[in-house]
Amino acid sequence: MLGPRRSIISRFTWDIASDRIAASSEKVIISIPQPNYSNHKGGSIAFGPDGFLYIALGDGGSAGDPERNGQDLNDLLGKVLRIDVTPTNSANAYEVPADNPFVADANPNTRGEIWASGLRNPFRFSFDRQNGNLWLADVGQDAWEEVNLIKRGGNYGWCKWEGNHIYNAGCSSLPDSAFTFPIHEYAHSIGNSITGGVVYRGSLLPALVGRYVYGDYDSGRVWALSWNGSKVIENVELDTVRGPVAFGEDNAGEILIVSISTGSLFRLRDTNGGGNGEPSAARLSQTGIFQNLDTLTPASGFIEYGIKVPFWSDGAEKRRWIGVPNGQAIGFTATGAWTFPVGTVLIKHFEMEMTEGDPTSARRLETRALILRESDWEGFTYRWNPSQTDADLLAGNEKETLAIKTSTGVRQQLYSYPSRTDCLRCHTDIAGSALGLSTRQINREFDFPAATDNQLRTYNHINYFKTNIGSERQYSSYPDISDTAVSLQTRARAYLDTNCSHCHRPNGPSPRNMDLRFDTANTNMNVLNAMPQDGALGISHARIVTPGRKESSVLWQRMRRIDNQRMPPISSHRVDDEGVSLIGQWIDSL
Repeated sequence: MLGPRRSIISRFTWDIASDRIAASSEKVIISIPQPNYSNHKGGSIAFGPDGFLYIALGDGGSAGDPERNGQDLNDLLGKVLRIDVTPTNSANAYEVPADNPFVADANPNTRGEIWASGLRNPFRFSFDRQNGNLWLADVGQDAWEEVNLIKRGGNYGWCKWEGNHIYNAGCSSLPDSAFTFPIHEYAHSIGNSITGGVVYRGSLLPALVGRYVYGDYDSGRVWALSWNGSKVIENVELDTVRGPVAFGEDNAGEILIVSISTGSLFRLRDTNGGGNGEPSAARLSQTGIFQNLDTLTPASGFIEYGIKVPFWSDGAEKRRWIGVPNGQAIGFTATGAWTFPVGTVLIKHFEMEMTEGDPTSARRLETRALILRESDWEGFTYRWNPSQTDADLLAGNEKETLAIKTSTGVRQQLYSYPSRTDCLRCHTDIAGSALGLSTRQINREFDFPAATDNQLRTYNHINYFKTNIGSERQYSSYPDISDTAVSLQTRARAYLDTNCSHCHRPNGPSPRNMDLRFDTANTNMNVLNAMPQDGALGISHARIVTPGRKESSVLWQRMRRIDNQRMPPISSHRVDDEGVSLIGQWIDSL
């Protein structure tokens, strides 16, 4: 299934005097045909301590390695390559080093360039500047992310293995002893896309010397892993960075982290135990957000608000408040993301009816705070105690099984409490972070303590915006998605915009090129008749959206699941039946 796509490694000449690259000096070193999928096309390149060039290549794309490239030694995809770019014969682009593991392979089609095989998406690797060890992080498929120490001739298992777990037993007939397993793995409950890092050899952070520092693109977590030569003895979470896509070192060995979400470079520094901005309030009652916790009466300066189309939260009922610092105001746009001053606080409170249909049975589960600091938003989760008198700040994510009475018995429902980093996986920078506070969501009536009024009109009246926005009637509003008097197209697109577009939009954190924003025309969403890149879920002739046929549409099928193929991928353990019905009707109508 080779397409026109290719991965090309080229050499250019750099002019020291002008500090410029001469475009005309290009010499193509290697050009590798690629399948006609959009993902897993490359990774890091770096010269090793031996002077040879190492190249990491993904398996060529889609999901599950459908071309079986990872285990095919006749193909360069899903491998780490090692080549000599200073060949004896200058007419050649490169030579294969004589000590590469497969140079003398009896099969004449085996590629001598291969140094290691069995990789899915080796997005980043690095050499330890002290001992030359090659550390590589391989992005997982459905469940596991992994850290590998790459050895000469090692087979790292993909697509038979995902981490230490069987993914597709039929992908290889080799015995387990033929594979080299990761030194560390973590589940998708922790993060969904590993970004390989570097072994710290600097001097400013002595506690990290010799530790492998790496991160997760999706969750933003950054860890330091300690390896004693035979096993991992510690893996400590250091901090969080929005969308870390690369780790690097300066000349002194100090670590730099590239954030694609903020467009910034970050440097690790020692906080002397001071933490990274976590509030000192261990309990919700100590935050000063509520003047009366029993009635959830907010402190002065906070305004409660409601939205038109709520994000699906496994059936929980929610309340919301915003607090803007005195003398500050919100930057308004009619259809885009509002902007907020530093110090803005957003609060969202979650309750669940423990007897379906009985509001008096509602139990308080959690109250989340999103705070805009000088550099970025930070999220905090307070979990309510069993006596419902207060809520405790969580250090990480937690889960609980709720026993909910229904008309037919008791439903056991898993519920997730997000960690700080989990909050930012949905509250993305590219979508404006404060997801519910937008014109189409806020343009509705709300029962304020003093009167019922349109929220836009109220905000404008109290000078909550930087400029006078005029009448609220000139601005559009999302519909009630259950109002059948509104077109199916409008209701479905409002649902997708609310629940999906914070990730699935141009430059969003999802690696897919879908655009599920409300104003994007159907034909520009990149979903109609588009091939799914993360697997077909066993569906024959599957497409992301098959017009007129929801059963063949991966988008709809993922909404119906609660396993690791579920969308949204985190903190959801119950299907949104109303949303599934709405999107299914929309697809069938196309």
